[in-house]
Amino acid sequence: MWTIAWLVAALAGLTSAHLAAWHPSMYCLNGTTPGQVNYNTDDAVLPLWMLSKSDYWFHHSNGCDQFPPAEGDVLELPAGGSFTIEIADNRGVTSLSYNGTHATEWPDGLNHTGSTDPHRSLLVHTQNETMAAGTAFAIAYKSELSEVTLEDLVVFTVRYNTPWRRLTTYDVPAAMPACPSGGCICAWVWIPNGCGEPNIYMEGFKCMVTNATSTTPLGTPSPPVWCEDDQSQCVQGPKQIMIWNQLEDNNIEVSGFDLSGMAKSPAYNSKCGFKDGKCTFFPIDQDEALCDV
Repeated sequence: MWTIAWLVAALAGLTSAHLAAWHPSMYCLNGTTPGQVNYNTDDAVLPLWMLSKSDYWFHHSNGCDQFPPAEGDVLELPAGGSFTIEIADNRGVTSLSYNGTHATEWPDGLNHTGSTDPHRSLLVHTQNETMAAGTAFAIAYKSELSEVTLEDLVVFTVRYNTPWRRLTTYDVPAAMPACPSGGCICAWVWIPNGCGEPNIYMEGFKCMVTNATSTTPLGTPSPPVWCEDDQSQCVQGPKQIMIWNQLEDNNIEVSGFDLSGMAKSPAYNSKCGFKDGKCTFFPIDQDEALCDV
């Protein structure tokens, strides 16, 4: 017999067009009700649009940043290796609920066929996989989320043509230095390529670089710029995450149309100078950058 929880999870997949990255190391894994574990939560997937910085920063708008992961739950970033997270619209359709019995290849827990399935297009804000805007992880070498600023977060890995499938793998640069003893703070970020409200997504994780051999710190990141039509204008070196369509502290502005004729939308891809794969950026005075594409 179907349980109420299963039905809620299935309905969430049918109605939600928002997504989050899921892993035990995330903030508000259990939802945002103190003392409760919600195996069907979608608190982390709510989009961020026209909010004050105090509300959009690490998804404070509904209190996600106030619910850290359990002690010892850390996203391991193996230097020179890779890590996998799940992208979904609800915890109930991931491996983190119901022993994964409602998880499928897709972010909504349903089964889809064809790369241009119209229902899937609504789910991931894109017409097909090749047009998916790209998602990214950034890292701050601070152990307390409350101390992290925009200038601390360096985008270190990008995956083009995501979000699309539930399981998503990101590469880690070999030259990533170790975190402080208390670990690092990471952020998963995504800006959809149109197909809905022009919002952003940002969620926090406790993370730790493993197998680190480098002791060279990452450089200070700069705000990205739109450079689709002239790659020589792309920001070189470390880049910040993109804050867009918020009430304050936006660090990228776009207007007009992109080369495909669509309204411009900042993205974690070449349109804003982000490479697919892994990049480590060193201090500017060393004039070094390592990117494996």
